[in-house]
Amino acid sequence: MEVKVVSSKLVRPSYPAGAPRPDTTEHVPSSVFDKVTYHIQMAIIYAFSPPGPSTADIERGLAAVLGVYRLFAGQVRPGPDGAPGVLLNDRGARLVEASVDARLADIAPTKPSPVVLQLHPDLEGDIEEVVQVQLTRFACGSLAVGFTANHAVADGHATSDFLVAWGRAARGLPMDQSPPHHHPDLFPPRDPPRVEFEHRGVEYYRPAPTSHTAAHGETQHNIVIHKVHFTKDFIAGLRAMASEGRGRPFSRFETILAHVWRTMTRARGVGNPHQASTIRISVDGRVRLAAPPGYFGNHVLWAFPRATVSDLLNRPLKHAAQAIHDAVARVDGAYFQSFVDFASSGAVEKEGLEKTAVLKDVLCPDLEVDSWLTFPFYDLDFGAGSPTYFMPSYFPTEGMLFLVPSYLGDGSVDAFVPVFEHNLEAFKQCCYSME
Repeated sequence: MEVKVVSSKLVRPSYPAGAPRPDTTEHVPSSVFDKVTYHIQMAIIYAFSPPGPSTADIERGLAAVLGVYRLFAGQVRPGPDGAPGVLLNDRGARLVEASVDARLADIAPTKPSPVVLQLHPDLEGDIEEVVQVQLTRFACGSLAVGFTANHAVADGHATSDFLVAWGRAARGLPMDQSPPHHHPDLFPPRDPPRVEFEHRGVEYYRPAPTSHTAAHGETQHNIVIHKVHFTKDFIAGLRAMASEGRGRPFSRFETILAHVWRTMTRARGVGNPHQASTIRISVDGRVRLAAPPGYFGNHVLWAFPRATVSDLLNRPLKHAAQAIHDAVARVDGAYFQSFVDFASSGAVEKEGLEKTAVLKDVLCPDLEVDSWLTFPFYDLDFGAGSPTYFMPSYFPTEGMLFLVPSYLGDGSVDAFVPVFEHNLEAFKQCCYSME
C-alpha cells in the first residue's frame, strides 16, 4: 500500500464568536495517575464507507472540540516549578491529509500489521503535539481516520469522550462545557497519610543497579497479531459454563479474558506447571475515587490476577474467571486512596522507585489487557454515519491484548492477540474450544 501525504498542518482551537479568549500561559500539573501510567503515543484507526465525511467538516469539528478539550490542544511541558504537566498554549493538533490510489477493501488489513502504521502519523521521535490525525482517502471514496494521542495526558475513557464530542462538533451539534481536568486539590492525600496496601512491586518497583529485560531469545519480528472474533452465542456459552453454580454470572469481560488467558497459556507451551502467570488489567477509578463527572485525564490503576500454569490448564474456566473477578474487586476506593497517599508521600522520589507501566517486547508467561468494551468508540460520527470498522494500531508486544466491540454491533467481541509466530497455529486450534 502506497500512502501519499498531501498536506500537514496545525489545527488550532476555535472559540465561539464574542467569547473571551482563554489564558494560554496556564499550566495543568500531572496527577499521580498521569505520572504512573504509560507515557507513550497510542493510536487507533477508523474506517468510513463512501461517501465519507468531508475534510472541511472534520477539520472544523476538530478546531471546535479542541476549544473545549484544551489539554489535547496544548503541549506536554514542565511547569514553572519544573513539575510535569500540560501547557495550555493552544498549539493545536497535527492534521495530515493523505491518499491511496486503490480501494480500501482490496488492500486494508482487517487486523493490525506493519501496514497500518502508514494510516496514522508517526508514533516515534520528538512529537510536539498531544494529538495527531491523519485522513487517508482511498480511490473508492472510503476514508481512514488515524488518531494518535499522548497517553500521559488522557486514558481511554477520556479519549473516547473526546472522540464522541469531535463528531458532534463536526455535525454542528452542541458540546458539553469544558470537562474538568486535574488541579492540585482534586485527589488530595489524607492527613496524615494512610498507606493501607502495598504499592512497591505493584505500581512501582525498585530498579536493580543494572537493569536488563530478558526477551526469552525472541524479537518482535516473529510476533504476529491474530484477530479472534467471539460471536455473541460463543460468549454466552462460555459465560454459562464459567458461571455454572454461581449465583451471579461472570461478566462478558471476565469470561472472555479468562478464556484467552487459558488459551494463551496452552498455546505458549510453558513447560513448568508451577510457573505463575499474571495479567495486568486496567481498572477505572472514576467511580471508585469519586472523580468529577466527565473528568478528563488519566484515572487508572491495575489489578493483577495470578494463577499457576497447572491451574489454568487443568482447572475449569471458572477458576480463571474467579481469579480475575477477585483481583479487580480488590482495587476498590480504599486501594485508590492508599495509592494517592503513597504516591504523594515522597517515598517514590526518596527510594528512587520507577513505575511498572512500561512497554516490553515480550510478556510471556504474563498478559496485559486493554479492554475497550465499554467505550463508545463506534459513536464517532462526522456527519456521514458511524464507522464501519475500528481497531488499535500495530503494537507488537507479545501477550498485550485488546478487546474491542465488534463492528457488527450485536454483542460480539474482537480480540487482537499478539503471539509468537511459532505459537499461532496452536492458539488458533484452541481459541474456539470450550474444553
